[in-house]
Amino acid sequence: MDILELLKNNTEFESYESGETVFRENSLGEKMYVVKEGEVDIILEDKVLETTKPGHFFGEMALIDNNGRSAAVRAKTNCRLVPIDRNKFKQLVLQDPEFALHVMEGLVKRIRNMDEWWSTRWGR
Repeated sequence: MDILELLKNNTEFESYESGETVFRENSLGEKMYVVKEGEVDIILEDKVLETTKPGHFFGEMALIDNNGRSAAVRAKTNCRLVPIDRNKFKQLVLQDPEFALHVMEGLVKRIRNMDEWWSTRWGR
């Protein structure tokens, strides 16, 4: 699925400079993001778990369950992000149910990556 194609008419963006924090671990999350340009690092305890590139998303976990962010995100390069709040998320799911499946696949991948990180850290 090409999320950027789905969001092609979107005019709202947030810009971050290289090294700037997008959000911190445990902060409240009211939106997820899709990377339009540049790259961001997803970081847990100073370790980069993943680098997210254009067309990929992050921040979905806190958006879905209303809990704090499970990791921090920092701009790796100058970037432009498309913010998606709960209302926009619901619209996208109704507009294209494939979007919901794509988010679920990404969520499962992130959970597996975090599980692997914890296993390595704690020797499970």
